[in-house]
Amino acid sequence: MATGCGFQEILTLLDKPKISGSKDVYELFHHLSDCQYEEFWIVFLNKANRVIARQKISEGDISGTVVDLRRIFHHTLNILGTELILIHNHPSGNIHPSDADITITKKIVDAGKLFDIAILDHLIIAAGYYSFADNGMI
Repeated sequence: MATGCGFQEILTLLDKPKISGSKDVYELFHHLSDCQYEEFWIVFLNKANRVIARQKISEGDISGTVVDLRRIFHHTLNILGTELILIHNHPSGNIHPSDADITITKKIVDAGKLFDIAILDHLIIAAGYYSFADNGMI
């Protein structure tokens, strides 16, 4: 999987996996547990919960990355996405959300409501994963 600046992977019809839960997302992104730097990704879904694209939004350092809501919604609106899943890794190995993770997730969920874009989950990937949806936080 390419990781260059501005990388966006538009999937062909045959490559559009259906997302039934957090485990499906983890299987697509478990490789992030090996990253030395924090990365923030978005999975764009259609109404049938099929992946239509994946986009790396940012790459930071060993302890964080900047998440720009304008970039998230710019990409979402450009491909007419209706549902999103947020993913980022914790190079520290800690799967639990930080206060900053909780705050940015709430901001993205609230902004999505303005555009009728549903944020279905936010996964933190390390040695395993944490799902905001599975834990009642979305």
